[in-house]
Amino acid sequence: MADAWWNVTVAHILVALFGMGSWISVNSLWVELPVVVNTLPEGWNLPAYLSVLIAFGNLGPVAVTVTHHFAPGRLNERVVIHAMQVVAVIASAFLALFWYKVATVAGEPRSVPFLLLTFILSLICCTSNVTYLPFMFCFPPQYIRTFFVGQGLSALFPCMVALVQGVGKLECVETENGTQALYLKEHFPAQDFFWFMFVMLTISALCFLALSCSTIAPSVAEGAQAHPVEQGGAEEEDPLQNGGRPTAADAQLEKQAPSGTFWTCRNIYLLLLLGLSNALTNGVLPSVQSFTCLPYGSVTFHLSVVLGNIANPIACFVAMFVLLRSSAALGTVFLGGGVFAVYLLALAALSPCPPLLRSHAGVVMVVSSCIIFTGLFSYLKVVVSTLLHEAGHAALLWCGVFIQAGSLIGALTMFPLVSIYRVFQQAQDCVDSCS
Repeated sequence: MADAWWNVTVAHILVALFGMGSWISVNSLWVELPVVVNTLPEGWNLPAYLSVLIAFGNLGPVAVTVTHHFAPGRLNERVVIHAMQVVAVIASAFLALFWYKVATVAGEPRSVPFLLLTFILSLICCTSNVTYLPFMFCFPPQYIRTFFVGQGLSALFPCMVALVQGVGKLECVETENGTQALYLKEHFPAQDFFWFMFVMLTISALCFLALSCSTIAPSVAEGAQAHPVEQGGAEEEDPLQNGGRPTAADAQLEKQAPSGTFWTCRNIYLLLLLGLSNALTNGVLPSVQSFTCLPYGSVTFHLSVVLGNIANPIACFVAMFVLLRSSAALGTVFLGGGVFAVYLLALAALSPCPPLLRSHAGVVMVVSSCIIFTGLFSYLKVVVSTLLHEAGHAALLWCGVFIQAGSLIGALTMFPLVSIYRVFQQAQDCVDSCS
């Protein structure tokens, strides 16, 4: 009994750290942008470059989905994930070594190594949604929630390190020309931050190797078969299959299943909820978060980012114990998160002079809204993915496709509004534009 409990605990830890590696590269690049833009020749045009490179990273999910369509059961997800992780670890090491190097392209200085390595890491992160999630079909449903806890940590850990680094800290100083912003130097350079990313990716790769090769996974499978209720109740009786990806027999059974069985009204509804929620959490709101929060001060902005990222894994953890199955209840969660999304978008539209400016009530409302918005949609994402797990391996593939498609559509929708048409106006540091 003690051995079984130990194996289950270790398996949950390994799955969480494996999930952490899915998006830690792109999240790390975003939080480190305020540091690298001061060195690289693209300057503050770099966020636009990063958005475009992440969009091109969706070539990976397209390739995987097409392969599954034309050669079902032929793609060995375990081998693909190992290859992706090796490439990510190597790319992050090269990024730490060469991120500041510049080459001349068409007569202009360009940060070619940084942009090339960013594209490679973006390609791997985007592809993780359609490889990591289907691989998790090999585990009982509760491990899907652990996986998303780890994915939440992929945003939290870089934020915490960036706070220690002192990214974005400034002081307002009085000069002869009025109040000006004095940006404080970071406690350690970008190179050290990228080495941190390398270490995290290495840990994630080693955890996946342990899941693939150790005896822990088969032990968890035996425990799930012997005690299905202890693993999460009658609705979660799917055991680990073969300690790895589904066997050839499992794939054949899926292949023989009627093709229309998955595309029920309920499953389409769940996928739409998943796509829309990810469009908001990964595309729309992140694009305008600086417009939403910075008018209330840099401290408010950092609190919103960090506490929102803390709410993500907490919501995933809550889903381990409270799993809503009703379509109406899930719709209510989505509408609740949508209310806070509308409020945050309204604040961004009213920037640089949103309501309750220079008041504690305004700060509390914007930070609380970011936390609740992130928590509700993170919970919804985990619950929907858990429910789709019960529909089979292909369902988790479509789960990853809709997550990535929603994120891409949200980002592409906001890009022209923010970067081309300048719909949103950013507040200037240490400048009162609303008096």
